[in-house]
Amino acid sequence: MTSETATIEAADGGSFSAYLAAPENDNAPGIVLMQYICGVNAVMRRLADEFAAEGYLVAVPDLFWRQEPNVQLLNDPAKPNPEEQQRALDLNNGFVDATAIDDLKSTLAHLRGHASCSGRAGAVGYCLGGRPAYLKATRSDADCTVGYYGVNIDTYLEEEANITAPLMLHIAANDELCSPEAHDQIVGTLSNNAQVTLHEYEGAGHAFALEGGHNFNPEAARLANQRSLAFLDQNLMG
Repeated sequence: MTSETATIEAADGGSFSAYLAAPENDNAPGIVLMQYICGVNAVMRRLADEFAAEGYLVAVPDLFWRQEPNVQLLNDPAKPNPEEQQRALDLNNGFVDATAIDDLKSTLAHLRGHASCSGRAGAVGYCLGGRPAYLKATRSDADCTVGYYGVNIDTYLEEEANITAPLMLHIAANDELCSPEAHDQIVGTLSNNAQVTLHEYEGAGHAFALEGGHNFNPEAARLANQRSLAFLDQNLMG
């Protein structure tokens, strides 16, 4: 496995960086990996390396570049830092879904055009990236998408009919950032779409798959990650 920093041209001008992790094999399917609210930090780079070890070409785009480039906060989730936590929340508040999706489409095209890519490519998003994961499924031609505990997906449910490729969502049953009403709207709407697979994790809170985080749930994380990899292999490797 090798890694480098790639430069991706934005559709509306300018450019942004992405952490690119490549497997040993050529002709690899691609994954656009979408960040937590802490930027392209050590957590996201480790996840990219793990997917690359499974045979995927992985790009983690800097989704905060329009506010502040190269953000890396809370590199160790087990060591809280109030100032960095607040900075992450501020960046999250300034996040604009529409331009982020444009940048993610550019990242998807960059991956597909890479010499080592098979041409098939999907997306995986966590926390902040969980909502863009849903929007990748409704607004892009990604071959498949996975989202972990996305917040405010309920505000975009009118786009559900646009989902034409497989989407898997991991839902925390005790997500403190998703109200019971929003949860019921999401599940009630998306469960009727044959392209959507929903997995709910009883007793799990927001960010249950973030190792070292205060809500880390090892069993739920293991099961979600196992399901995600099988889903990606089925839709991208086959």
